[in-house]
Amino acid sequence: MKYSITIALAVLLVSTKGIADISPTTKNEITHLLEFVQNTTCKYERNGEMHAGSEAVEHIQKKYDYFQDKVKSTEDFIRYSATKSELSGKHYRIHCKGEAVQNSSSWLLKELNAYRQSTH
Repeated sequence: MKYSITIALAVLLVSTKGIADISPTTKNEITHLLEFVQNTTCKYERNGEMHAGSEAVEHIQKKYDYFQDKVKSTEDFIRYSATKSELSGKHYRIHCKGEAVQNSSSWLLKELNAYRQSTH
């Protein structure tokens, strides 16, 4: 029994390692960007298919969970979780009414900069 508890605790520590390595500020910024994507009225293009923000955020969250150990900054989060398809290599693109289509990384970095300015 004691051995099982030790293994369970070890697995928990390993699985949360990536989360523990980032600062509270970075955690807040990532949470903000996930909410930003969730609530957008823009369409998120992934591999030629259009997705609502709620669909896009689910995909980004899955990629974030996968790449968590590599994420040390909010810019890392954008690079690993919300920039391009790992399979096709195609960049995610954002379609907002009345605006030019843009890569998701540019769109998210612009929002990150606005968020940072509003919190300082």
